[in-house]
Amino acid sequence: MDTRTAGKEAAPGIGAGRMLHTMLRVFDLEKSLDFYTRLLGMQVLRRREVPEGRYTLAFVGYGSEDNSTVIELTHNWDEKEPYVLGTAFGHLAIGVADVYATCAKLAAAGVKITRPPGPVKFGTTVIAFIEDPDGYKIELIQRE
Repeated sequence: MDTRTAGKEAAPGIGAGRMLHTMLRVFDLEKSLDFYTRLLGMQVLRRREVPEGRYTLAFVGYGSEDNSTVIELTHNWDEKEPYVLGTAFGHLAIGVADVYATCAKLAAAGVKITRPPGPVKFGTTVIAFIEDPDGYKIELIQRE
């Protein structure tokens, strides 16, 4: 029995669903790819140039799209200004082995740390918040 779907009713027509990816619009694709790969350790899984649509898609993640949720970075070639982030989106969350060491490494590389590492209020889970080159918030969560 698949423990991911045990005791859960799927919506009609959906079957056993799985989160595939989250899409972020990025202003400078190469800067974003450097951030997610070199600094956060993800891999570029695939990249597609679409000249007729004047955009590029790059999928990054920690594992294969076959069994992992990934991030789709979308770069629209004709954007002249950075995107304005809305108030509805919260953050991405990434589990790391050591939040303190990760933040030290990222800060040394110039990454903006918006909430320094430490336990959550009223709890013991150690977290921190950083920003990617476009200002998207990323929560780092220490995983034992």
